[in-house]
Amino acid sequence: MSDKTKFEIEFVIQSSPQLLYNYISTPSGLSEWFADNVNSRGEIFIFIWDGVEENAKLLKRKSDEFVRFAWEDNEDDSYFEMRIIVDEITKDVSLFISDFAEDDEMDEAKMLWENQIGDLKQVLGSK
Repeated sequence: MSDKTKFEIEFVIQSSPQLLYNYISTPSGLSEWFADNVNSRGEIFIFIWDGVEENAKLLKRKSDEFVRFAWEDNEDDSYFEMRIIVDEITKDVSLFISDFAEDDEMDEAKMLWENQIGDLKQVLGSK
C-alpha cells in the first residue's frame, strides 16, 4: 500500500453554485470537462480517457455543495472531492478540490487539476 498525502487547491469560478454543481456531479456535466466520456450505473461512475475506463464510487454528495468519489482500484482510503464554497460577503464562488497523491506525484497531480479546472472554466465561460 502506498502512502499518499492529501492536498487541497482552490479555484475561483464565475458561475452559480447550482450550475457548477451540475458540472461536477452528473455524467453529462463531467463529460464536458473532466473526462472524454462519463457514464454511471447507480453510485458507480465510469470515467473514460482515450478509451481507458476508470471506475469511481460516489461516496457522498450534497446538492449544490459537494461530491466525493473514490477510485475503485484504490487500496487505501483516498478519495477526491469537489466542494463549492460561496463567500458570505462577496458571493464569489470557489471550487475547492481535495485529492491525494504520492509525494513524488504531487506537482503532477496539482497540474492535472489546474488543467481540468481550466477546461471547466472554458465550458462555463468563466475567466
